[in-house]
Amino acid sequence: MTLHQTLDPDLHDTLAKAVKEGFDAQIALTQDLVRRPSQRGDEHTVQDFIFGELRSRGYQMERFAMDRAALERHPGSGKWSPQHSEAPIVVGIHRPRNETGRSLILQGHVDVVPTGPEHMWSDPPYAATIRDGRMYGRGANDMKSGVACAISALDALRRIGWQPAATLYFQSVVEEESTGDGALMTHLRGYKADAALVPEPTGEVLVRANVGVIWFRIEFEGVPRHVSEMGEGANAIDAAIRTIASLRELEAAWNERRTENPLFADLPKPINLNIGKIEGGEWASSVPATAAVDFRISILPSWDVDACAAEIEAHLKTFVAKDSFLSNNPPRLVWNGFMANGYELPKGSEAEAVLGRAHAAVHGTPLGTHVTQAYLDSRIYALFDEIPSLCYGPKGALSHGFDEYVEVASLERVTLSIALFIAEWCGLEPVEPSA
Repeated sequence: MTLHQTLDPDLHDTLAKAVKEGFDAQIALTQDLVRRPSQRGDEHTVQDFIFGELRSRGYQMERFAMDRAALERHPGSGKWSPQHSEAPIVVGIHRPRNETGRSLILQGHVDVVPTGPEHMWSDPPYAATIRDGRMYGRGANDMKSGVACAISALDALRRIGWQPAATLYFQSVVEEESTGDGALMTHLRGYKADAALVPEPTGEVLVRANVGVIWFRIEFEGVPRHVSEMGEGANAIDAAIRTIASLRELEAAWNERRTENPLFADLPKPINLNIGKIEGGEWASSVPATAAVDFRISILPSWDVDACAAEIEAHLKTFVAKDSFLSNNPPRLVWNGFMANGYELPKGSEAEAVLGRAHAAVHGTPLGTHVTQAYLDSRIYALFDEIPSLCYGPKGALSHGFDEYVEVASLERVTLSIALFIAEWCGLEPVEPSA
């Protein structure tokens, strides 16, 4: 039965009023999240904050660590490295008095990427400054605002006396920006539901598909000499530069295969090889003895991540064999993060239809869709739980860049859309007077 067959037909207007009444508190919550720096490995304080926020709302709470052994046994896990976060996963659990609706996972990540030079920001990156209808800050868009939208949607329902009539898990995870292991850990912990909603900053459209991602590192050793004897040495940085050029050839070859996936076929360059980090050298007047490069490359969702990793390894091996220095001094290939397949969201699910009705009620227009060239945690629920995994969230821009921002007005619309989705998908029951 649809929402309007079972609930107050004026629920949209009532909920819209409740979201608006709580919007100042929602903005304050978003700022509280952004103002807690949470780069990889430093997410403990923001996870403690979310634990407290959810517990204060009456949710049953669980907080647990990553299980490295269990993750390493699972084919969908990222590769462990010394930089892997040990911050806990936080889950808030709502259980209804009567389980009459469909269960739901709401999930967001709180880890953020480094800020880069802070003097290149217009405002301090963790100030959560609001200006001209935008909130600026690292994580404001990706994706602490989405986390606050989901919490605030549940708050709005409670404000008008309703709660979900189904089990709901609110999952706050880490490692989304580097391995995907946080979301996978909730799967391994045993949390399951009939659908998942991840409020990443999608621009108020639904993600139809996202690419897979592979991280790897290549380490080089040269032969150091004084620069006056350069010809007798071997420059590790030069070797790294030659290797980067060779991997660009692989990137081009993979992009030529984009027609293998119709959803990405019309994009001019769906596959991106990123040179994310370079280290090397010891002294300006010395031929460098060491160098290392961290890479990130995407793969189409119809490709197998293990086969693509093997192709990278084979390409590197072929290049090295032809290089006069590297053939005798082969570099070291290290898998050090994402090893993730992409996914496609099948059309026609009831969950998508419910979200479409919620979005249309708020916007007055149909729910749009797009594909993304970024990694999304929603792949965990699509691939391994095999449930509808809806990635839908606010408008913003410059994620991972300077002056990252989210549009404040978008947060109110998305919060109302999520609240309406929960109402129809989970059903509603009255909040107990003592709750």
